[in-house]
Amino acid sequence: MKHARILAAALAVGLPALAANAQSMSPMRGEVNSFTDAFAVRVFPANPYGQKIKVEIHVYDQNFQPVDAKISPSVFQLGSQASRPVLVVVPFGGAAERKVRICTESIPFPNQQTQIRAQICGKFFGHRKS
Repeated sequence: MKHARILAAALAVGLPALAANAQSMSPMRGEVNSFTDAFAVRVFPANPYGQKIKVEIHVYDQNFQPVDAKISPSVFQLGSQASRPVLVVVPFGGAAERKVRICTESIPFPNQQTQIRAQICGKFFGHRKS
Protein backbone atom coordinates (compact mmCIF):
# COMPACT_ATOMS: atom_id res chain seq x y z
CA MET A 1 0.00 0.00 0.00
CA LYS A 2 2.82 2.39 0.89
CA HIS A 3 4.53 1.67 -2.45
CA ALA A 4 1.28 2.32 -4.33
CA ARG A 5 0.94 5.76 -2.69
CA ILE A 6 4.56 6.62 -3.52
CA LEU A 7 4.05 5.51 -7.13
CA ALA A 8 0.81 7.52 -7.40
CA ALA A 9 2.54 10.60 -5.98
CA ALA A 10 5.47 10.22 -8.40
CA LEU A 11 3.09 9.91 -11.35
CA ALA A 12 1.11 12.95 -10.22
CA VAL A 13 4.29 15.01 -10.12
CA GLY A 14 5.68 13.65 -13.40
CA LEU A 15 2.57 13.79 -15.59
CA PRO A 16 2.21 17.58 -15.69
CA ALA A 17 5.75 17.83 -17.05
CA LEU A 18 4.87 15.35 -19.80
CA ALA A 19 1.65 17.20 -20.62
CA ALA A 20 3.57 20.46 -20.99
CA ASN A 21 5.60 18.84 -23.78
CA ALA A 22 2.69 17.17 -25.57
CA GLN A 23 2.86 17.06 -29.34
CA SER A 24 0.53 19.44 -31.10
CA MET A 25 -1.15 20.23 -34.38
CA SER A 26 -2.74 23.42 -35.55
CA PRO A 27 -5.41 24.25 -36.39
CA MET A 28 -7.47 21.79 -34.34
CA ARG A 29 -10.83 22.75 -35.89
CA GLY A 30 -11.95 24.21 -39.15
CA GLU A 31 -14.72 24.68 -41.68
CA VAL A 32 -13.96 24.74 -45.38
CA ASN A 33 -16.17 25.73 -48.32
CA SER A 34 -15.36 24.09 -51.66
CA PHE A 35 -16.73 24.27 -55.19
CA THR A 36 -15.13 20.95 -56.19
CA ASP A 37 -15.56 17.26 -55.31
CA ALA A 38 -13.06 17.59 -52.44
CA PHE A 39 -11.91 20.05 -49.82
CA ALA A 40 -8.39 20.80 -48.64
CA VAL A 41 -7.00 21.50 -45.19
CA ARG A 42 -3.44 22.46 -44.29
CA VAL A 43 -2.37 21.35 -40.81
CA PHE A 44 0.89 21.94 -38.97
CA PRO A 45 2.08 19.08 -36.74
CA ALA A 46 4.67 20.17 -34.17
CA ASN A 47 7.31 18.31 -32.17
CA PRO A 48 8.04 19.82 -28.72
CA TYR A 49 10.45 17.04 -27.75
CA GLY A 50 14.24 17.21 -27.52
CA GLN A 51 14.72 14.58 -30.22
CA LYS A 52 13.29 13.96 -33.67
CA ILE A 53 10.14 11.88 -34.02
CA LYS A 54 8.52 9.97 -36.86
CA VAL A 55 5.06 11.32 -37.68
CA GLU A 56 2.14 9.77 -39.58
CA ILE A 57 -0.98 11.68 -40.62
CA HIS A 58 -4.30 9.81 -40.87
CA VAL A 59 -7.84 10.90 -41.75
CA TYR A 60 -10.92 9.32 -40.17
CA ASP A 61 -14.68 9.87 -40.36
CA GLN A 62 -16.78 10.66 -37.28
CA ASN A 63 -16.74 6.97 -36.29
CA PHE A 64 -12.95 6.75 -36.64
CA GLN A 65 -13.17 4.70 -39.84
CA PRO A 66 -10.34 5.50 -42.29
CA VAL A 67 -11.10 7.99 -45.07
CA ASP A 68 -9.40 7.71 -48.47
CA ALA A 69 -7.84 11.17 -48.38
CA LYS A 70 -4.72 12.41 -50.16
CA ILE A 71 -2.10 13.43 -47.59
CA SER A 72 1.15 15.12 -48.55
CA PRO A 73 3.38 14.11 -46.87
CA SER A 74 1.68 11.33 -44.93
CA VAL A 75 4.80 10.02 -43.15
CA PHE A 76 7.89 12.05 -42.24
CA GLN A 77 10.47 12.76 -39.57
CA LEU A 78 10.05 15.95 -37.57
CA GLY A 79 13.06 17.48 -35.86
CA SER A 80 13.19 18.67 -32.29
CA GLN A 81 11.10 21.82 -31.68
CA ALA A 82 10.03 21.79 -35.35
CA SER A 83 6.75 22.09 -37.23
CA ARG A 84 5.88 21.58 -40.89
CA PRO A 85 2.85 21.98 -43.16
CA VAL A 86 0.87 18.96 -44.35
CA LEU A 87 -1.79 19.21 -47.07
CA VAL A 88 -4.85 16.97 -46.67
CA VAL A 89 -7.39 16.68 -49.53
CA VAL A 90 -10.65 15.00 -48.51
CA PRO A 91 -13.20 13.83 -51.11
CA PHE A 92 -16.88 14.52 -50.47
CA GLY A 93 -17.84 11.12 -51.87
CA GLY A 94 -21.01 12.54 -53.42
CA ALA A 95 -22.19 14.20 -50.19
CA ALA A 96 -22.88 17.92 -49.76
CA GLU A 97 -20.85 18.04 -46.54
CA ARG A 98 -18.36 15.89 -44.68
CA LYS A 99 -16.97 15.80 -41.15
CA VAL A 100 -13.53 14.28 -40.65
CA ARG A 101 -10.85 13.97 -38.03
CA ILE A 102 -7.28 14.63 -39.11
CA CYS A 103 -4.87 12.93 -36.74
CA THR A 104 -1.16 13.32 -36.12
CA GLU A 105 0.49 10.22 -34.68
CA SER A 106 4.04 10.14 -33.40
CA ILE A 107 5.66 6.76 -33.97
CA PRO A 108 8.52 5.75 -31.66
CA PHE A 109 11.81 4.82 -33.30
CA PRO A 110 12.98 1.26 -32.64
CA ASN A 111 15.41 0.74 -29.74
CA GLN A 112 14.53 4.03 -28.04
CA GLN A 113 13.88 4.22 -24.33
CA THR A 114 10.36 5.59 -24.73
CA GLN A 115 7.96 3.54 -26.86
CA ILE A 116 4.81 5.66 -26.45
CA ARG A 117 2.65 6.19 -29.53
CA ALA A 118 0.86 9.52 -29.20
CA GLN A 119 -2.13 10.70 -31.24
CA ILE A 120 -3.81 14.09 -31.47
CA CYS A 121 -6.82 14.74 -33.71
CA GLY A 122 -8.56 17.85 -35.00
CA LYS A 123 -12.14 18.09 -36.32
CA PHE A 124 -12.82 19.53 -39.76
CA PHE A 125 -16.08 20.16 -41.60
CA GLY A 126 -16.26 20.53 -45.39
CA HIS A 127 -19.21 22.14 -47.21
CA ARG A 128 -19.68 21.59 -50.92
CA LYS A 129 -21.05 24.67 -52.68
CA SER A 130 -22.79 24.48 -56.04
